[in-house]
Amino acid sequence: MPMNRRAFLTATATVTAAVCFAAPAAAQVFSFDTAAAYSAARRGVSMLVMRRGEVIFEDYPNEGGAARGWELASGTKSFTGVMCAAAIQDRLISSWDEPAADTLPEWRGDERRQITIRHLLSLTSGISGGPIARPPTYADAIAQRAEAAPGERFAYGPTPFQIFGEIIRRKTDGDPLDYLTRRILAPLDIHPTAWRRGADGMPHMPSGAGLTARHWARFGWFVQQGGEGSVDRTALRECFNGSRANPGYGLSFWLLRNGLVPPGRNAGIEIDTGLSERFGGISMAAGAGDQRLYLIPALDLVIARQASGILQALLRRNRGPQWSDAEFLRLALRSLDRQ
Repeated sequence: MPMNRRAFLTATATVTAAVCFAAPAAAQVFSFDTAAAYSAARRGVSMLVMRRGEVIFEDYPNEGGAARGWELASGTKSFTGVMCAAAIQDRLISSWDEPAADTLPEWRGDERRQITIRHLLSLTSGISGGPIARPPTYADAIAQRAEAAPGERFAYGPTPFQIFGEIIRRKTDGDPLDYLTRRILAPLDIHPTAWRRGADGMPHMPSGAGLTARHWARFGWFVQQGGEGSVDRTALRECFNGSRANPGYGLSFWLLRNGLVPPGRNAGIEIDTGLSERFGGISMAAGAGDQRLYLIPALDLVIARQASGILQALLRRNRGPQWSDAEFLRLALRSLDRQ
């Protein structure tokens, strides 16, 4: 009987994993079909697994396709952390703790002078996050006043990322997306299929990017590898340190650990801390409609998952089975968890 694409890729993953992972009692193996079925039943349009930079499994149900890009929603936010690490490498930004007011003189005469780049991208600046999925223009973003002291509380939303976009615009005297493309995306041969812009013509930094699953996973692998020498590795590592206000959110990346404060009640972010700890910690980029990019360094794995229904998710009108990160990861890693 001929072997279909999914079966071939699953078999390849099993053989590869059996060769490269050793366990005392038995070889460890990967099996992703059950996780793929779980994803497909929840509006999934792509699921792709990359190991050591190579695709070992991919599935495109519900009119998905390897060449089709899908909007990442808030999965877009995680590009900003990597942009900042690149800017630190390029000495455009001195460190994560550089005051935003060094670039924004409008902030030097009030309480915002204490806000750093770290505060902005950890969402602890004290500035309101603003309405979800409605990024302000860069000018409107930097006009916002602080409502709390920096570091005091976690406030999820698009505004801080738009402020960061304005900082990069001023640092480079150009379009922030041009900087991201030149420094990160183009060298990786990653080509967004879309990127929303605001009324000011500037790219939305918290949402609106569109990528194929393969390109999103490639970005994840680059991050997991510490920037592959093209960004400051130490700076990039800071993206995966939580804050006191939210131990489960780093610098534009979610950290699946105890203390995680989710973006909202219906975000689907449910953690299995035991599973995450067993595999050395799991991080992710996440967006409305259950867009997910999981980083699992201990297993050399990156998993990209995309789905339709972003608008319905934002309007809280999704019907059918609900998404759970904990359940999906239990299914994706179940064969290993039983070793």
